[in-house]
Amino acid sequence: MSELSRLQIETALKTVQDRYIEKDLMAAGEVKDIQIDGARATVMIELGYPAAGYFDELLAEVEKALQTVRDLEGAEVQISSRVVSHAVQKSLQPMPGIKNIIAVASGKGGVGKSTTAVNLALALAAEGGKVGVLDADIYGPSQPRMLGIKDQPESKDGKTMEPLQKYDLQAMSIGFLIEEDTPMIWRGPMVTQALEQLLRDTNWHDLDYLVVDLPPGTGDVQLTLSQKIPVSGALIVTTPQDIALLDARKGLKMFEKVDVPVLGIVENMSIHICSNCGHEEHIFGHGGGEQMAKDFGVDLLGALPLDIQIREQADGGEPTVVREPDSRIAEIYREIARRTGAKLAEQSKDYSGKFPNIVIKNT
Repeated sequence: MSELSRLQIETALKTVQDRYIEKDLMAAGEVKDIQIDGARATVMIELGYPAAGYFDELLAEVEKALQTVRDLEGAEVQISSRVVSHAVQKSLQPMPGIKNIIAVASGKGGVGKSTTAVNLALALAAEGGKVGVLDADIYGPSQPRMLGIKDQPESKDGKTMEPLQKYDLQAMSIGFLIEEDTPMIWRGPMVTQALEQLLRDTNWHDLDYLVVDLPPGTGDVQLTLSQKIPVSGALIVTTPQDIALLDARKGLKMFEKVDVPVLGIVENMSIHICSNCGHEEHIFGHGGGEQMAKDFGVDLLGALPLDIQIREQADGGEPTVVREPDSRIAEIYREIARRTGAKLAEQSKDYSGKFPNIVIKNT
């Protein structure tokens, strides 16, 4: 009987593809260790993004592939996730307590950006990530209502604030500090200063991802985000409507110009399904998000239906991912979360903390 070799295991694992990274496990560098003990083996697989809902499927594929190894009598497969910091704009470094910041943006209002942002954050948490959400829409904060949070943040030292907790999320918003119907009558510099303070003066605790819900457009807040805040990637939300796509293109081009990678596009209100007869109709057009993704060479991360429950659940403080975790819509959000995490995992990693600072002095 021939002896079991590491090469045999690796060859079998090359037949298994991570469908979110779109590479085989060996090429993706996700096989972290292979231990062989006689005719038995232990295989350790580590994904670079949270994917708890994908583990069982991947495990079944790996076990099936290992059954083809001739000299293998038994195998233990361990699958886990580990999120690391990824590169940000060249002049900036990742913030303490936050590995990655993901900006959720739209060219115009009314496309469901805030609803997408909160459900994305909740889906990343449901997949196993440590997640926070920052409401950067100073003029029209939505996250307090969507998360059902009415408390005010506490300060332990009089200088910084503790994020509020709900549904395994850490959250911060100007809406936590003011009455819901109080208008913010501020000029641009005050708004950008408030955004920076909300971000930097909050004691975020060991986050894999901070999802930033941006206001619509390409104004002061977006410029501040791109110049002063270390962003690992951006996600663009649009509807299939031509005018929404036109503005979404502007938002995408803005991130390209400031060296923030666009992780992909989410098409919201993609299709309407009649609750009475089941008839499907593309009210706002068809295929616009997919075409935009092709034009700019980015991924269409997912398409969501126009469904009254999405709106009702968010307005009621229980977004779909937590209100109906087993629903088809919640599964779409979790698919979007896995794809977003996987796209970010493919970006360059941040090595700034691994090298010493070199200072040259004239003596």
